[in-house]
Amino acid sequence: MPDRIRFLDRAWGTVFTRKSFLKFMGALVAFIAGSRLFSGRALAVSGRKLAPRPGREVSTAYDLAVAEGKNPGLITRKAVDALGGMKKFVKPGDIVVVKPNIGWDRGPEQAACTNPEVVGELVKMCFEAGAKVVKVFDNTCNSAKRTYENSGISGAAKKAGATVFYVSDWKFYPARMPADYEMADWPIYEDAVKCDCFINVPVAKHHGLSQLTLSLKNLMGVCGGSRGRMHWGIERKLAELAWFIKPDLNVIDANRILLRHGPTGGNLADVEERNTVIVSTDPVLCDAYAATLFDFRPQDIRHIKEAAAFGVGSMDIKSAKIKNINA
Repeated sequence: MPDRIRFLDRAWGTVFTRKSFLKFMGALVAFIAGSRLFSGRALAVSGRKLAPRPGREVSTAYDLAVAEGKNPGLITRKAVDALGGMKKFVKPGDIVVVKPNIGWDRGPEQAACTNPEVVGELVKMCFEAGAKVVKVFDNTCNSAKRTYENSGISGAAKKAGATVFYVSDWKFYPARMPADYEMADWPIYEDAVKCDCFINVPVAKHHGLSQLTLSLKNLMGVCGGSRGRMHWGIERKLAELAWFIKPDLNVIDANRILLRHGPTGGNLADVEERNTVIVSTDPVLCDAYAATLFDFRPQDIRHIKEAAAFGVGSMDIKSAKIKNINA
């Protein structure tokens, strides 16, 4: 009969009417969704937490390298070479994370995401140094499929040999931090912690809430949870996050910088060409120098000041040993 369409489930030997089948499917969907939520909670109560990355102690000839030139890939290579080359940071057989900003559905010319040529060159350099695997990912704000493709980063990274993927909800685990830390138990992406070398690759741009988004703030892309909640007391949270991740190398893409209406941008009138790449093992020093490109003093940016006070780096540009390169 038309209103009594029957469905035979061979596993259970059950005959369903249309009405009972729809009820069954609704209950099944609810169960799966609930199981996923429960599983997420179970991670927090099971005792499985991510320990802080140990990082890699590296001695470099300079505290900071600043390279200028029209070729983004070339100046990236020159800046890293000034610190001793990629072999200082990547060892044969390493699993490497190259973490750019892929947050927004924008093209490279709009300076909302990291320049793909910078990312591609870093991936090449990692393999030249002997990396076994180079992973490229970000927890995006816009659709991951669109941001990865339209930013140009996915194509450039894959061409250089990287493993490029979207983040998965199942791979976020609570961060093991002191109980009084704001970021204690915050969900962190497992791949960001379980790697031999972490290379942090932000684009230099304006941000409506934090004034600027550079190396420190780019680390938000390894976090799950609520971005809105993270912006409450963000200065301390970013300092703790930098302590937890301990990026081995920070490479700020300032080939094009977004001066206004960040972090999304969209208007080319807000973009200025600076043809610059800034590299350091110290994310605070990197950010302090990059802030000057926007006519800020490092101490004007609250999260830079807080991170320096927290002890994850120095914002003292005047005392830093800086190598300037024109390429």
